Amino acid sequence: MQNQSFVSEFVLLGLSQNPNVQKIVFVIFLLSYMATLGGNLLIVVTIISSSALLGSPMYFFLAFLSLLDACFSTVITPKMIVDSLHEKKTISFEGCMTQLFAGHLFAAAEMIVLTVMAYDRYVAICKPLHYSSVMNWRLCGILMGVAWTGGFLHSTIQILFVLQLPFCGPNVIDNFVCELYPVLELACTDTRVFGFFVVANSGFMCIIIFSLLLVSYGVILWSLRTHSIEGQRKALSTCGSHIAVVVLFFVPCIVTHARPPSTFSFDKMVTIFYTILTPLLNPLIYTIRNKEVQNAMRSMWSRILLVFK
Repeated sequence: MQNQSFVSEFVLLGLSQNPNVQKIVFVIFLLSYMATLGGNLLIVVTIISSSALLGSPMYFFLAFLSLLDACFSTVITPKMIVDSLHEKKTISFEGCMTQLFAGHLFAAAEMIVLTVMAYDRYVAICKPLHYSSVMNWRLCGILMGVAWTGGFLHSTIQILFVLQLPFCGPNVIDNFVCELYPVLELACTDTRVFGFFVVANSGFMCIIIFSLLLVSYGVILWSLRTHSIEGQRKALSTCGSHIAVVVLFFVPCIVTHARPPSTFSFDKMVTIFYTILTPLLNPLIYTIRNKEVQNAMRSMWSRILLVFK
């Protein structure tokens, strides 16, 4: 890598060069990150502390999803917060590659977890009599292992190709994070072939999985016509939350990767959406109408208050 790469760091242009705007960005990013980290970790702790929730595969997967959101946000957002305080924003070559690797690792793992959660809801609603035998803990453990393995393989393949490219200048990235397409444009070689590989590896997979998830939830909703009114209400509440999270996750992924390998003016807004808004909104979506999680949170806080009394 050192023999063919002369770039030791990349310069990030950020959202704005205006000092007043950067101060506003700092406050917004900091508050958003604190809320994201607090909300997702609260869900994880709540589920772990509740034997009733932890004993359910659905909430086991939800805890894992929240952990992935917290990790993904931590890979991206702290650097953005610190950079908003500086006029010149830089990231080392190694730091940029690490950010790319970790971001794709957690994003790909989350994609698999969302697919697993859709399968869990399909079995629970369409085959309720077989749920306990199908969604056993051995299968849950295997599926989580598949999520980590799939995420690791995906990000490893991506980063290995990037590390083979020569970077000899320029080194300016018109964004506030290390994104794959802007980095590819800085390589001192023709990257069109690799760009289309990225589209196939990330973009087409996003479209295919997103389409399959929408079809699966469509099947689930269609099967609800034979359920009781109370069963329909509960299932619609759960599936509605899952569908909202799926849309929030996959639409930015498709916009970012399922397109010609080049940068566009709206890329920064899309980056803000999937790095800031999506991890922030997920905890709200899953708790706003979920009585089980709300009750478990109240119970946990009651136990904490009793300890300090």
